Amino acid sequence: MNDNKNKNNIIVDKDSYISLNATTKLFDENGNFQFQNDLLAVDKYLEIEILPKFKKFDSTKDRIEYLLNNNYYDLDVFKQYSIDFLVEIFDTAKKYKHHFRSFMGAMKFYTTYALKSFDNKTYLEHFEDRVVCNALLFAKGNQKAALKFLDEMMNERYQAATPTFLNAGKRKRGEYVSCYLIRVDDNMESIARAASAGLQLSKRGGGVAYCLTNLREFGAPIKNIENQATGIIPVMKILEDIFSYANQLGQRQGAGAVYLNIFHPDILRFLDSKRENADEKIRIKSLSLGVVVPDIAFELAKENKEMALFSPYDVEKEYKKPMTDISITKEYYNLLNNPKIKKTYISARKLFQLIAEVQFESGYPFLLFDDTANQKSATLNHRIIMSNLCTEIIQVNTPSALTSNLEYKHLGEDVCCNLGSLNIAKVMENAANFEETVRWAVIALNSIAYSADLSSAPTIENGNANNRAIGLGAMNLHGFLATNKIYYDSEEAIDFTNMFFYALAYFAYKASNELAIKTKFVFKNFKNTKYADGSYFNKYIECEQGYWSPKTKQIKELLEKCKFYIPSKQDWINLKENIIKYGLANSHLLAVAPTGSISYLSSCTPSLQPIVSPVEIRKEGKTGRIYVPAYKIGFDNYAYYAKGAYEMGVYPIIDICAAAQQHVDQAISMTLFLTENATTRDLNKAYIYAFNKKCLSIYYIRIRQEVLKDSEKLFECTTCVI
Repeated sequence: MNDNKNKNNIIVDKDSYISLNATTKLFDENGNFQFQNDLLAVDKYLEIEILPKFKKFDSTKDRIEYLLNNNYYDLDVFKQYSIDFLVEIFDTAKKYKHHFRSFMGAMKFYTTYALKSFDNKTYLEHFEDRVVCNALLFAKGNQKAALKFLDEMMNERYQAATPTFLNAGKRKRGEYVSCYLIRVDDNMESIARAASAGLQLSKRGGGVAYCLTNLREFGAPIKNIENQATGIIPVMKILEDIFSYANQLGQRQGAGAVYLNIFHPDILRFLDSKRENADEKIRIKSLSLGVVVPDIAFELAKENKEMALFSPYDVEKEYKKPMTDISITKEYYNLLNNPKIKKTYISARKLFQLIAEVQFESGYPFLLFDDTANQKSATLNHRIIMSNLCTEIIQVNTPSALTSNLEYKHLGEDVCCNLGSLNIAKVMENAANFEETVRWAVIALNSIAYSADLSSAPTIENGNANNRAIGLGAMNLHGFLATNKIYYDSEEAIDFTNMFFYALAYFAYKASNELAIKTKFVFKNFKNTKYADGSYFNKYIECEQGYWSPKTKQIKELLEKCKFYIPSKQDWINLKENIIKYGLANSHLLAVAPTGSISYLSSCTPSLQPIVSPVEIRKEGKTGRIYVPAYKIGFDNYAYYAKGAYEMGVYPIIDICAAAQQHVDQAISMTLFLTENATTRDLNKAYIYAFNKKCLSIYYIRIRQEVLKDSEKLFECTTCVI
């Protein structure tokens, strides 16, 4: 055994990848960081756990033929290419000499993503093989495009979301799509169809969210008989059981969310279902909750007024349309003064306090700012009514009409979204070619929109066919900032974020416009959007030249050094004219997802969030604790990682997300971190700040508990660390 001791006489077994990984948290005998031990842990992990269990082949050709003939690889994807090209692209991928930059990344890949034998005993893929499968899927037979996709992904500028990266090219797989949003209307047929779709979609590996706002409240009449309806909780129970039962070949657990408007009479029961001491009859354990909050709720809370909760059953009778399809903010006083609409009352401030209390207990509910989302939406004739499991998808759902045997009289549109993320640090290393990277990312996501088989959920399939919506996001913001000696909670960080997403939006719209010209496909509702007359882009045009430009000296110099192109006012004018003339191929383009799993895979910081600590502690199944050093952390940049998300507080995170949100047509998955000393009042202030900064949503609320502090302290000399 090859071992040594650190300055605290802790024995470090260098033949153990677990031991090596654990020492990244410790100083060596000279008081230096040991982050490099994490890279040694990667090599040791591959040596001990992976290579001995990897199936050997005589040649690349033999490997391809074996995997095709034994139903591991999908013939429909591979048959678009000659065997000679397949050998070429797999061999080309090896020449990139990929090496995981963290033990967590290596373990995440081989336990979650890599193709294994059907008995799970033998590994059949390395990272570059999985990337090739994605490139082949995206390119649809175009060899040059496949090699280009390979280059973007092997250089880590673009990373497909988990469902795509996991399933591409596999014969036995789930779907490529990340998430689905389903509207539920107030009838048994709609509920039954929604439950069935959720079962099918969860089986295929996507997260499914439902809007329950239109369901009649507890005690509402059924067939004019009073006090018959059981409200939304039983429906939530059904959905929770569905997601517990259906998963993707055991690889990904089913995951679901439900959204409810804050003005629904069942809102208190909805919130109580997540309380730690909730009655088992109403307790919801695994389903995520989201609350849709119109502007008027904030106004009533500000004025310390009572707010009315309106019966969706009565609203639909009076307005001849469901509650989701009216603006509560615009109609609030009309609803309030209508004697035919039953209402109950609660203090607006008390309700926001209750939301905060539940968030302290569970992290839920997520929040969607209703009017902000609808004002931002380019769609003119339908409302945003919900979001998804991670609060970054903001699209339109339209109603369906069903017969009693669940056939469609009218097929509405529900939402799916295909996700992928740019690695900001890697993109900026090649910033002169930013436009090209964005173009290929949009093409990749658009390809998935065409490839997905959504026939098990007809409303989802219809929405996808009509809209081809995608969600290109970004990750590793904190990693990029720290390695360029920029503090996350600084004016320069906000400045960079603003400029990065400003350019990203321009290049993404340009790419979708070029796709529309090339493919002759324009999403169906284009004429009924702010894109059709160009008004959506007025904020970039009706301003002084230079308005959208760096405001700080450091960022200006950095972008100039990187040869980062900043689109001009004239660029936007020209693009607007082309979009009016030729349209867009995709109804939605940008959405910033949480990127939890793929950021570990890429050994980078998640999404736009700050790190939790310079070395994060994760608990991963049988492996136990894993220590995850921040992206390229070292002595020279440690100070820029030293302050974690909890110490930094909520406001810098909101400022960063608000800067990006100006340019993102959907939303940003924004988690807020509070210390154990925070109060519900602090959380309410955070809502108001995010709302005023025009953020569209709030994802999880994370509260650091006192009991966790010792295990989260870094670089402490404890004998139990290994």
